[in-house]
Amino acid sequence: MALLRGMWGALRALGRSGAELCAGCGSRLRSPFSFLYVPKWFSSTLSSYPKKPMTSYLRFSKEQLPIFKAQNPDAKNSELIRKIAALWRELPDSEKKLYEDAYRADWQAYKEEINRIQEQLTPSQRLSLEKEMLQRRLKRKSLIKKRELTILGKPKRPRSAYNIFVSESFQEAKDNSSQAKLKSVNQSWKNLSDSEKQVYVQLAEDDKIRYNTEMKTWEEHMIEVGRSDLVRGKGKHQTKDGTEMMFKIED
Repeated sequence: MALLRGMWGALRALGRSGAELCAGCGSRLRSPFSFLYVPKWFSSTLSSYPKKPMTSYLRFSKEQLPIFKAQNPDAKNSELIRKIAALWRELPDSEKKLYEDAYRADWQAYKEEINRIQEQLTPSQRLSLEKEMLQRRLKRKSLIKKRELTILGKPKRPRSAYNIFVSESFQEAKDNSSQAKLKSVNQSWKNLSDSEKQVYVQLAEDDKIRYNTEMKTWEEHMIEVGRSDLVRGKGKHQTKDGTEMMFKIED
C-alpha cells in the first residue's frame, strides 16, 4: 500500500484533507481518479475484503447495548452510549484485557487475509485497487465532514430561484415517475414569463439574506468554541464581549 500512503501524504502536505479539497466541487470533481478506467472486477474484489475488526471498546459496547436497551427501553441511544462509556472506564484492567486480546487476535487474522488477497493480484490490479481504496477513503472523509457540520448546526445553503420553484411544483406534478415529474417541472419553469420567474428570484434573494445572517451567527459561535477552522474567511473578528480574534476563511 506504498502508493496509497504516498498519495495520502501528498494531500496532507498541502495542509488540507482530501475531503476538504473536494468540498464544494460537486459534479466538477467527483473524485481525484474519476478519469481513470475502473475494471469491473473491482466490486467483487473489494466486497471480498474482510471488514476491519472491532476495537476492544466497540466490541464491549456492541455487547452491552442490547442489555442497556432492555433495562432502559425509553432511553435514547446517545444516553445509553454515555452509560456504556462510563461502565467501560470503570471496568477492571483484567476484564478489559479480554477484549483487547480478542481485538489483537482478530487484527492478526485480518492482516493475514488482506495479504492473502493482495498476493493473488497482478501489479496492475494492485495499483488500480489502491486508487479505488483512496477514492473510497476520500468519499468516507467527505461524509464524515458533512455529518459533523450537520451536528454542529451549520445553516443550509441558499436555494436558487429554480430550486425553489422545483420544491414547490414537484409534488403537484401529475406524472408517476420522479424522472418524468422533474422533466415536467423543468419544462414548466422554461414556460414561465420573466415576471413570473421574478417572484422566485426574489425568494432566492431573501433566502440568501437568511443564509448570510445565520452563517454570521454560526461562525461567531464556532470561533467562540474554538472551531475557527470551519469559518469561511481570514481576518479579525470581534466577539460579543468586544474581544478580537483571528480566524481563517475556508471555502
